[in-house]
Amino acid sequence: MKSRNSNLALRRAQQGFTLVEMAVVLIVIGVIISAVMIGRDVQRNAEYVRVRQTFINQWAEAYNAYRQRYGIPIGDNAAQPRQMVNGTNFAGNGNSLSGGNMTNVTPPPAICSGGAGPNMSRQADTQLDLIGLMREAGIELPPGRGAGLEDRYVYQDSNGNPQEIQVCFQWNRPGFPGGSGNVMVITGLTPDLARSLSAGLKGSVDANSGTFRQENVARGVVQGGQTAGTLDWTVNNTASIDGAAAQTREDQVATLVANYKMNQ
Repeated sequence: MKSRNSNLALRRAQQGFTLVEMAVVLIVIGVIISAVMIGRDVQRNAEYVRVRQTFINQWAEAYNAYRQRYGIPIGDNAAQPRQMVNGTNFAGNGNSLSGGNMTNVTPPPAICSGGAGPNMSRQADTQLDLIGLMREAGIELPPGRGAGLEDRYVYQDSNGNPQEIQVCFQWNRPGFPGGSGNVMVITGLTPDLARSLSAGLKGSVDANSGTFRQENVARGVVQGGQTAGTLDWTVNNTASIDGAAAQTREDQVATLVANYKMNQ
């Protein structure tokens, strides 16, 4: 009898898992994988919110503080103000704002710290340094990457690779694709981050309307109080930063340039 029970136990052990047991194991594995993926998405979204709140918004506050302290945008001429970023070096239409078509002028260079950010359509002014001007004015800056690199912020893209944001400021002529007036130029934005910032800053994720737009993308036309012809950001997370049509999991995700219109 004892031998028979031992044989039955051995036979059960050799039979392995039943279909029900295998199904339970697969369900548990699926739940674990889903939890990991959801956790990554939550973590990434939280990082995007931090970028907006502790970097982009704080740079907008720094710009506004400079404007309030001096009564002019950064880089403008206090004695002969033009109310444009780097207005001191504006030379369009005979160095005058009167009697000219401002849609045809050549705008002044951007004000950055060091060179212009990657893929910016405007060169940086070599005589003006963004961080230096802010420090001279006694303006508190976001921590960024640290002392001397307050204009940069590093984050991870959806492939887990590092990406660097850089901010500059410039004046855009009327009708400029990406928005006119005094803007913060933000480079190094992955499509996911661009959409997240767009939703948080203007309440919609399109690339060509409102105060946050992709640089050099045609603007949407307002018809009957609604913006028609809205566009998505020109690349997505399948594009590689080196311009390849498709990427592997080892590639950095392609990045975009956005213009965020300042309120003064």
